[in-house]
Amino acid sequence: MTRSFLGLGSNLGDRLGLLRDAVASLDGVVGVSPVYETEPMGGPDDQGSFLNLVVELETDLDGHELLAVCRRLEAAANRVREQRWGPRTLDVDVLWMDGVTIDDDELTIPHPRMWNRRFVMVPLIDLAPEFATEGWSSKALGEVSSIGALDELESGG
Repeated sequence: MTRSFLGLGSNLGDRLGLLRDAVASLDGVVGVSPVYETEPMGGPDDQGSFLNLVVELETDLDGHELLAVCRRLEAAANRVREQRWGPRTLDVDVLWMDGVTIDDDELTIPHPRMWNRRFVMVPLIDLAPEFATEGWSSKALGEVSSIGALDELESGG
């Protein structure tokens, strides 16, 4: 089993409901970070804020199999890929797998931009404080605001 982390985000539709459904359908969940509301990074200026969280898994899947799970979750949420960093019902990224390094046309592990995104690092550090390496905060961009635990929040957007 490999300790792995997925980053999930949503800024269209029932954001909490989409995150909740995605997390509930994952196997091997060890932990779920609090939910954070964040401003979009990149993409069109008029898109709404995101809800983001990180999930820790213990999995026997390899990186590409885990990526397939991410894509299945996005498809179940009717994700449409029209614009890079545009609004989306659900975005699921493989962030980290202990002892795994992949860099090919489909997948890069560790996620190449995770260290520069506060909306990834803050919830990741909630689950795995060892990722709070010296200087991470000065590199990470964006503002985050904790809104609470996923299982305690009401859906509706």
